[in-house]
Amino acid sequence: MTAKTFFGLEEVLYNELINIGAKDVKKGRRAVTFKGDLEVLYKANLHCRTALKILMPIKEFKARNEQDLYEKVKKVNWAKYIDKDGTFAVDSTVWSETFRHSKFVALKVKDAIADHFMDVFRRRPNVDVKNPDIQVHIHVTKNDCILSLDSSGEALNRRGYRTEQKAAPLNEVLAAGLLILSGWKGDRPFLDPMCGSGTILIEAAMIASNTPPGLKRKFAFMKWPKYDRRLWNQVFREGKRARKEIDVPIVGSDIDRGAIEVAMANAGRSGLDEDLRISKQSFFERKAIGDNGVIVCNPPYGERIGSDIEELYKKMGDKLKQDFTGYDAWIFSGNMKALKFVGLRPSQKIELYNGAIECRFAKYEMYRGGK
Repeated sequence: MTAKTFFGLEEVLYNELINIGAKDVKKGRRAVTFKGDLEVLYKANLHCRTALKILMPIKEFKARNEQDLYEKVKKVNWAKYIDKDGTFAVDSTVWSETFRHSKFVALKVKDAIADHFMDVFRRRPNVDVKNPDIQVHIHVTKNDCILSLDSSGEALNRRGYRTEQKAAPLNEVLAAGLLILSGWKGDRPFLDPMCGSGTILIEAAMIASNTPPGLKRKFAFMKWPKYDRRLWNQVFREGKRARKEIDVPIVGSDIDRGAIEVAMANAGRSGLDEDLRISKQSFFERKAIGDNGVIVCNPPYGERIGSDIEELYKKMGDKLKQDFTGYDAWIFSGNMKALKFVGLRPSQKIELYNGAIECRFAKYEMYRGGK
């Protein structure tokens, strides 16, 4: 199988997959491949915080051109996977000089599947882009093609708690990845002083309480012919039973009242609102909670704020020095120049992306006295 993720989170996902019992786990670029049975497939969808999709390959081949691709897809015994009275959809990822347009590749695959059914059964399943019974994925690198069934359906970052948002919120998978990369495990006080819609906070509460991220959603594999309801119920119940009490404060604040209202509504839907303390407050009015805490925040990058951005980052650095001695502070930003104005030497810098924006995740250790 293949688990897709964001650039920079491959190592995190690799470890998550090993922890659920996956075998032969190998890191790729924005993806991790692994082997396992149905139980591992179900666990990967339920438990992996940094996976976007879990794909199950059904055929690999080389294609010289669009016609060759069409012919090879048409030869697959699609009745094994798709009911002729059911529905299906096709999506694609394409990195190729030969195949320039991913939508055209998806269209060719859709036509080949439909024509296969017409030849064999004289009827074909319908296409349903919104809610198909079976989601087919085609991945093309140069001339190498992998046909897969998408076991997740809607991307796994859609946890079910975020229906409202302020402008451009952080993807849930990326937020979870930041927390895991920071090394925070729910064992020290946690603060996000620029919490926006509350995504980092809620993901932190899920990690601290050992709540599986997929607990509140449905998955595409539930419509597969080989869906094992009893096995899924067992995996689901075990995941639910493994949850635990949170015994450290998880605190968030933001200067924007609208953002705080959204964060509170999202926290309510997550079912973890009682474990979070969220308030309207500027970062620069905050005080430390405990003396050995962790800060993870995603401040503005400057696209919408203008020339004050460097001043903002300088004030953040000053605030950390003054009031957060003994803390580890992690700042995630797409503005490399502004990060320099924090005025502290980072002990670690990790390259990541927020959408198309190249970012750095920088760690600042607030030592007591001299280092």
